[in-house]
Amino acid sequence: MKDNFSGHSGAYSRFRPGYGPELISYLVSLAGQRECAWDCGTGNGQLAVKLADYFEEVYATDLSENQIKNAEQKKNVRYKVENAESTGFSDDRFDLITVAQAIHWFDFAAFYAEVRRTLRKDGVLAVLGYALLRTDESTDRVIRKLYSGILGTYWDPERKYIDELYQTIPFPFREEKTPVFRNEYQWTLEQLCGYLETWSAVRHYIRRNDRNPVAMIYDELKESWEGRETKTVTFPIMLRVGRTD
Repeated sequence: MKDNFSGHSGAYSRFRPGYGPELISYLVSLAGQRECAWDCGTGNGQLAVKLADYFEEVYATDLSENQIKNAEQKKNVRYKVENAESTGFSDDRFDLITVAQAIHWFDFAAFYAEVRRTLRKDGVLAVLGYALLRTDESTDRVIRKLYSGILGTYWDPERKYIDELYQTIPFPFREEKTPVFRNEYQWTLEQLCGYLETWSAVRHYIRRNDRNPVAMIYDELKESWEGRETKTVTFPIMLRVGRTD
């Protein structure tokens, strides 16, 4: 599993979008029991702390120690720095396993073996994330220039799975049809730029060129903002749900 986010875990915590109450309620409804959940690749714990309102215990793991240090604390969330593909969890432990915006970094075969080992008989795996954001045509045009033009060769190969909306990841489970979800926010231009700067390709670009690519398009973004205080920013949610046979 790659660790692309330790170096800017604070910004990740401030600017990355979360997951809405409707989606959380749906995920919780999938579990036959609500004793124990595992949020794998938890990042700053934004999903784990929401699951903790419904489960007796939530284990939240991430490869990045810095991400864990910046995670939101909650009494029944137990954070651990661990590799997704090899954990110390006992067999048949979890009612629900979630992976949010992280599975594309995993070794699929090794992680899925760990899922089968640690998931209870009636448990469920939910893989979720958010696709490229949408605003309006004028701002989207500038974001596409950054995403596909300036950063085109700086994305890790695994990014293709997000571009393909997680539909092409291996998923060797009995899959369930899911509802459609999206997240909407009213963001200022500064919030948008803060989010863009958390992109892994932006960090790669800065390391190789000593220049911030978001700053390179800032004037165009500002012009597209048309003097507004905020714009509606929409993140389509990717979601796949499966059960073991």
